[in-house]
Amino acid sequence: MTKAGNIIIIGNGMVGHYCAEQLVMHGLHETHAIHIFGDELHDAYDRVHLTEYMSGRDALALRLHVEDFHAAHELTLHRGVRITGIDRAAQTVESAEGSLPYDTLILATGSTPFVPPVPGNTGTAGLVYRTLDDLDMIRAAAEGATHGVVIGGGLLGLEAANALAGLGLSTAVVEFAPRLMPVQLDDEGGAALKQRIEALGIGVLTAHATQEIVAGETHRHRLVFADGTSLETDLVVFSAGIRPQDRLARDCGLAIGARGGVVIDDTCRTSDPAIFAIGECACWNGQVFGLVAPGYTMARTVASTLAGEEAAFSGADMSTKLKLLGVDVGSIGDAHGATPGSRSYRFIGEVDGSYRRLVLSEDGSQVLGAVLVGDNAYYDTILQYVQNSIKPPADPAALILPRGEGVELLGADALPDTAMICSCHNVTKGAICTAIDDGCADFSSLKQCTKASTGCGGCAGLLKSVFETELESRGITVDRSLCEHFSYTRQELYSLVRVHDIQTFEDLMVQYGNGGIGCDICKPAVGSILASAWNKPITDPLYIPLQDTNDTFMANMQKNGTYSVVPRIAGGEITPEKLIVLGQVAKKYDLYTKITGGQRIDLFGARLEQLPDIWLELLDAGFETGHAYGKSTRTVKSCVGSTWCRYGVQDSVSKALDLENRYKGLRSPHKLKFAVSGCTRECAEAQSKDVGVIATENGWNLYVCGNGGMRPRHAELFATDLDADTLVKYIDRFLMFYIRTADKLQRTSVWRENLEGGLDYLKDVIINDSLGICEELERQMQLVVDRYHCEWRDALTDREKLKRFRTFVNDSRPDPNIRTVPERDQIRPADNLPETVSSAGPSHWTALCGQDDLVENSGVVAWHDGSQIALFYMPATENTSARVYAIDNHDPFSNANVIGRGIMGDLKGQLVVASPLYKQHFRLEDGQCLEDPTVRLRTWDARLENGKVEIRAKVETSALDLVTA
Repeated sequence: MTKAGNIIIIGNGMVGHYCAEQLVMHGLHETHAIHIFGDELHDAYDRVHLTEYMSGRDALALRLHVEDFHAAHELTLHRGVRITGIDRAAQTVESAEGSLPYDTLILATGSTPFVPPVPGNTGTAGLVYRTLDDLDMIRAAAEGATHGVVIGGGLLGLEAANALAGLGLSTAVVEFAPRLMPVQLDDEGGAALKQRIEALGIGVLTAHATQEIVAGETHRHRLVFADGTSLETDLVVFSAGIRPQDRLARDCGLAIGARGGVVIDDTCRTSDPAIFAIGECACWNGQVFGLVAPGYTMARTVASTLAGEEAAFSGADMSTKLKLLGVDVGSIGDAHGATPGSRSYRFIGEVDGSYRRLVLSEDGSQVLGAVLVGDNAYYDTILQYVQNSIKPPADPAALILPRGEGVELLGADALPDTAMICSCHNVTKGAICTAIDDGCADFSSLKQCTKASTGCGGCAGLLKSVFETELESRGITVDRSLCEHFSYTRQELYSLVRVHDIQTFEDLMVQYGNGGIGCDICKPAVGSILASAWNKPITDPLYIPLQDTNDTFMANMQKNGTYSVVPRIAGGEITPEKLIVLGQVAKKYDLYTKITGGQRIDLFGARLEQLPDIWLELLDAGFETGHAYGKSTRTVKSCVGSTWCRYGVQDSVSKALDLENRYKGLRSPHKLKFAVSGCTRECAEAQSKDVGVIATENGWNLYVCGNGGMRPRHAELFATDLDADTLVKYIDRFLMFYIRTADKLQRTSVWRENLEGGLDYLKDVIINDSLGICEELERQMQLVVDRYHCEWRDALTDREKLKRFRTFVNDSRPDPNIRTVPERDQIRPADNLPETVSSAGPSHWTALCGQDDLVENSGVVAWHDGSQIALFYMPATENTSARVYAIDNHDPFSNANVIGRGIMGDLKGQLVVASPLYKQHFRLEDGQCLEDPTVRLRTWDARLENGKVEIRAKVETSALDLVTA
C-alpha cells in the first residue's frame, strides 16, 4: 500500500511511545510511514518505576512494549539518533542520518533536569536522576562511597534518595523550601513525611540553600549552605525540578510559553498547524504538566485528531498517589486549600507520623482536595468525591478518621459513569460497564480489554470494586472460588483440611472438589495448605504432582532452566570453614555466586542432575536446606547486636538464630522474612519485614506486616518490651492466624491491609485472645515445629525420589541448550536458543523409556534423535486405562527446555501442562497454547506397551502445522 505521508515523533519516552501505540490503534500506520526518534539507545522504558532498575531489575524488564512491536506495525525506530533541527518551511527534520521530510511532526521531547548553577556541581557532585544512563552513572559514583546527598525534596528527589539508600549509602535530602514535597504537601504534611523518612535513617535538611560545593576532608565533597553550615558527602544528585525540553521548538520559531514549553491549543497543535507537542515539553493554557497521565491524554488527543475524530485536551487532574521510601503519600485537588473561603479538617497522628487533611468549600457542600501522609487507603474514596463533585457525608471529617471510626468507603455504585477509574488510560466507570456488557466477565479480561490498571497500577483496588459491584448489579454472582476445581476460597479450604483432618489432595477433591485432576492454581495452593497444617515431606509421592518446579526439585528455577542453590545460613552467621565449602562447591560445579539481601549465599546455574551431588556435599559440611524455593520462612536477618556492637543493647544474633531455627520449614500463603536488630539504629532493617524484632533496654519490640519488593510497606509496631517467651508466643499466634486466614499468594502486608478492623483487631486477637483461639494457634505451630525435617536430607536417602533428578530419563547427557558466557570473572546464562525441529519423530512405534520411569500425574523428559520429549502420565482409574502424553519440552515463550517440569492439570475438561516459567498452558493432546492461538507445541502419539513407553510421529499432523519458537 502506498503511504499518504510521513508522521514523525521526536522522543521515544513514555509519552512518545504511547503516542505511537495510539497511532497504531487508529490504523494510521497503515496509511502513513511513522518514524520515531529517540536520543537514548534503549527502547522506550517505564520511568515511573525507574528506581527498580537500581534495585536489580534490568532495563529489559522496564521496556514498555514487546520486542517486535515496531517491526510488526512497520514503524521505523531510530534509537540513539538526536534530531538537531527542524526546517518548518521545507517540513523536514535534520539529524546525523540526514534530512527526513514530514507531513505531521509530533514533539514528545519531554523535559530535562534542572541543575541550579551552584559552583562546584560537576563530576560526582553534579549527578542527575532522570534516565537509565543517569542511574548507571550514580551506581558507578557509589563505588567506594559511603555517603550520598540529594538536593531536592520533591517526588523525584525522594525516589533518588531511596535509590542511594538502596546502594548502601548513608543518605541525606537537602530541600530549599521549608518542607518536603512543597508542591503537593502543606506544612503539616511535610513535617509528617519528614518524621517518617528520618525514622528510616535518612537525614532531612529543609530550608537549606546550597551556596557552593567544594572538596571535602572526610568525603569527596562538602556542601556549603547559606547559613554557614556544611555537610560532607561522596556524591551529589540534583533533583531540583524539571524544565521543558523545548530547544528544537525555540530554534525553529514556534511559540513558547512565558515559563517555557511549546504552546499548544486544545488539539495539542502548536503555532505551526503541521506540528503537535505532547507531554512535559508542551505548555497548555500557561501550564506544563509533569506527570505521565496528562501526556497520555495529549497523545490520545493527537492520534484522534489525525484520524479525523473530534478530540480535545482540557487539562488534567494532578492528583498523585505514591509510595516514597515505603511511606504512603497522597495529594488530591486543592491540597493547599487555596480556594477562597475553603475550610479544612485535619487528622494528626503524632505517634506514627501520619497526617491527613481534607479541604472543603466554604459552604461545606463540596470536597476540594486532600493531603495524605502515612496511609493511602483513603485516597481512592476522596479522589472520587473531588473528581465527581459528590456531596460529602454529614460529618466530612469521617473521610479521614482512622478506619473503624469513620464512615464506610464510598461504594462503587455511588460513582457516576463519568468517574475516572484509570487516569493513565482514560478509563471511566462507564467504559468499564460497557466492557462488562460486551462480555468481559473476568477481571483479567477486563484489564486486557480496557487497559485499566496496566499503567501505574494504582487504580487496581478501585477497578476490582467497580467490576464486582457491576457484575452483582447485573445479577451475576461474583465467583471468589479458588479455581474451577474448588468452589471455596483458600481460607475455607484451610479450615476444611484442619477440621476434617484431610491429608491428601485426592481426599480433598473427593469430599469438596468439583471433579477433575486439579490445575496449576489449586494444586500448589492445596499443597501449601497441607504442608502448613501437617508439615509432611513435600517429596512424598502423594505431594509431588502438587508442587511447582521450585518445590518439586527444592531449588529456584532460573530463566534458562537451571536452578539456584541456597543453603540455610541462620541469622546470617557462618563459620570460615563453611564459607570455604561454599566456595569449593561453587568452583567445582562452575556456579555463579552472589550474596543475597537476607544474608545468605546464592549459587546459580546448577543443572537438574547436579542438584543431588551439590546438596550431598553441602549436607556433609553441616548445611541444611534454606527453603528459598518455597512459600515459607526464608531468612531471619540480623545485626551483630550487643556481642560486638558498641550500640547494641541485646544479643540480636542469638535471637535471630532462635527464631530461624524455630520457624524454618514453616509453609505459608507467601514467603516470610524476619529480621532482628540489636538496637534502635535498626541495621537489620526489621521494620521492612513480615516479622521484625528490635531490641530495647527492657526486652524486644515486635513489628509485623512489613515488606520490601514491588510494593514496599513499613512494618507496624505490634507490642513493646516483650520478654523472650512472650515474643515467641505472639509470633506463633500471629503466623498461624495469618496462615489460617490469608488468601493464596497474599503477603502479610496485603493481608493486614485487607483485615477488617486493622491493627487494633489483630492485637485484640493475638494479645487479648478475643476469638478464644490462641491456645489452638500455639498447638498448631508446635506441631509444625516438632515435625521439621530437612527436605533435601529426605530426598538424598530415597533412591526413588532421586530418580526425579534426571534431565532425561533415558540418556545421561545434560541439556545442550544450557549455555553460559563469562562476565566479571564469573558466568551468566547465554540467551536461550530457539528450537530447531530436527525430525517429526519415528514413523513406527519406537520404545523411548520404561513405564517405571514415569511419575504419576506429573512429567518427565526423554531424549530422542535430537528432540526433547516431555512425557505426562495419567495412571489407570476405575473408569479409564492408563495414558501417556508426549509433547515438546521446549517452551516457546522463554526458549528454555522446561515444559516437562510444569504442573499437569485440566482446564474446562482439557488436559494441559502449565509452563513452569511464565505459566502459559498447552493442551497435552495437540500442543495448542490456550493463551496464544498462534503457538502450538509438537506432540507425538504415545502409548504404554509391555512396560515400555512408545512414541511415533503424529499421523494426522503435518510439519507445516507446527508453530515453533
